[in-house]
Amino acid sequence: MSAVSPANPFPKILVCTDGSPDSEGVITAALHLAKATGSTVVLLEVIFYLAGYELQAPDTLAPPMVNLELMQIMESAARERLENWKTEAAREGVTLKPRVRTGASAYDGILEEAGETQPDLIIMGRHGYTGLTRLLVGSVTARVIGHSPCHVLVAPRGVALSFERLLIASDGSPFSEAAWNEALSLAKTMGSALIGVAVAASDRDIPAATEVVRHLEAAASQQGITLDTMIPLGRPEEGIVKAAEFKQASLIIVGSHGRTGLKRLLMGSVVERVIGHAKCPVLVVKKK
Repeated sequence: MSAVSPANPFPKILVCTDGSPDSEGVITAALHLAKATGSTVVLLEVIFYLAGYELQAPDTLAPPMVNLELMQIMESAARERLENWKTEAAREGVTLKPRVRTGASAYDGILEEAGETQPDLIIMGRHGYTGLTRLLVGSVTARVIGHSPCHVLVAPRGVALSFERLLIASDGSPFSEAAWNEALSLAKTMGSALIGVAVAASDRDIPAATEVVRHLEAAASQQGITLDTMIPLGRPEEGIVKAAEFKQASLIIVGSHGRTGLKRLLMGSVVERVIGHAKCPVLVVKKK
């Protein structure tokens, strides 16, 4: 990864697009962030292999084959789209490096690029195109988050990316501690307001949630940061999302969870649901 400076927490940003209108907001959000921080943007589109069923007679017994001509057409269209974004980025004073990959799956292509590029942050959409070239569907985003070597920011369609009000959700776990450290760093670097949330599932969980919040307050105070806190009652994901709406958070920060299989969803259900229901972007912090 790049050397992170206090003025720029994400020197290199990998942005994933599927070429659909739904993913344009993700690119725009990344350009705004890069313009503010001086980051370099690597813009990636993955074209994955399509079996050429349409080239075969309905009753053929031959196995499906990759339609190389169609793949070349798709690659050419992707490169043209990315070059247009490179031109747009240059107008904003942002360095953008276009990348097109082909592979067996979207998430494999993204993770391969991340392995080579070594970004400090990956930005993805929550959902994506649902046709032949679908990329950013939920399972792809989830798998990338699970296997990514760096933090992943997931942006809903049409939502601007801002660091004005950061909401950090903590349950006192090591994953939450990593997210908290990132939130503190971002708040100091970006001059953000900081909101700490610990959800109590029931009345008997209030003491534990209170202890978590007090720990956050003490740590923030040591850094000279004022922390606004909340202890919502109920399901963790609902408490986090409602607190974010009530506090008008511009970004939710959560910790990722451990692996549950070789190539399955690799984060906790709470994080999944927060990403799925939040009205603002969600930054999933990977524990180093």
